[in-house]
Amino acid sequence: MRIVAGGVKGASIVVGMLVAAMALGGCTQGGDTNTVQKDDTVSAESEGTTDQVQATFDISRNDEYGHVDIHVDGEQFHKLGFDYGDSLDLIFSNGYEVRGIPYYTGFYSKIGDPLVLDYPGIEWLWASINLGDAFWDVAGLSEGDTVTIVLNEKGKYADVQNARNIEYTDNREGYASDAIFANYREVDAGGIAPGTLYRSASPCDMRHNRASYVDKLAKESGIACAIDLADDLKAAEGHMADENFASDYFKKLFDEGRVVLANMKPNYRAPEFHTTLVDALRQSMDLPTPWLVYCTEGKDRTGVVCMVLEALAGASYDQVEADYMASYANYYGITKESDPERYDVIVRELFHPMIAAMHGEEEVDVRSVDLEEGARQFLAEGGMTEEEIGELKGILTGAVTAGEVAME
Repeated sequence: MRIVAGGVKGASIVVGMLVAAMALGGCTQGGDTNTVQKDDTVSAESEGTTDQVQATFDISRNDEYGHVDIHVDGEQFHKLGFDYGDSLDLIFSNGYEVRGIPYYTGFYSKIGDPLVLDYPGIEWLWASINLGDAFWDVAGLSEGDTVTIVLNEKGKYADVQNARNIEYTDNREGYASDAIFANYREVDAGGIAPGTLYRSASPCDMRHNRASYVDKLAKESGIACAIDLADDLKAAEGHMADENFASDYFKKLFDEGRVVLANMKPNYRAPEFHTTLVDALRQSMDLPTPWLVYCTEGKDRTGVVCMVLEALAGASYDQVEADYMASYANYYGITKESDPERYDVIVRELFHPMIAAMHGEEEVDVRSVDLEEGARQFLAEGGMTEEEIGELKGILTGAVTAGEVAME
């Protein structure tokens, strides 16, 4: 049976049992009616038929992000037989197609990969490219085009949806210590010298209520240089102007010129990520240690940067993985022992692509690659010379003194 329904936010929807060999181009679009036409049927008795859910929707360009707005919300989409974690085919009326892409509630696909998204607070579903170019432009779409969405495989990406669809609280009472709440820790993997490198959530951004806790811990550690991966000067000054700002130690570092503002975008595969990182590290090498590296939460951008620094200092795969996943233990309580399924999916979907990107590849054997060589390559692609890379390694391992004056 084929059901044709109209009036769903301007969408024309087709759901039905289709013969597997039926050409997609022969699918019918419904009319502009507000009723369900139950008498419209099609024979599906031939051998090899399968239950196949598909729907055709109007689309428009999301002018803010360049996503494709698909004119249906998540609730209506699910009533048609789709669900989070499904694999979908998208066939656009201009001939552009993407097949087997995931349907998620967040940007859980790998960087540069497409997905369909039901993000909290959005009116319609999005077709997007995670941290990539505008999907609308990549697909060459125009006003008046439509998209037919076909269920490719039920629940193919359900493990990723389940592992990544997680939340944390911004209340200190929900955590065992200030350090866990602040995602604050010393980085001591490989040959990194004691008291040289720390990482955390932001000591100045108040959005997650962690800044004052980070600030207190930074003062206790004697942090001499803060490497802010998230903010530019305007943003940093805005944080300090917040009426709730209480990070006096950060303000002292800032006033003394000991805060490096990188304003780094999250796409670690983009060339500008390399160059921005190298510029920030060059500035930091003129300042004393201990260094504190952070972004907003201290998970993603901080995770990539610390991976590179740890690898450069000779850390093993297990050491780098353990440090990266400590953030998921701090925020969500996810450990290899407490939640092995989620732990393994996060390592596979988030951490392993970072190692591959450090080596300039899509995929690598994470346990056999030379991590230090990958770090050197990553930094060199950002313009750092071999001499500078050697000096940076020396600072991390304690063989070279960074800056000229220790923090009082």
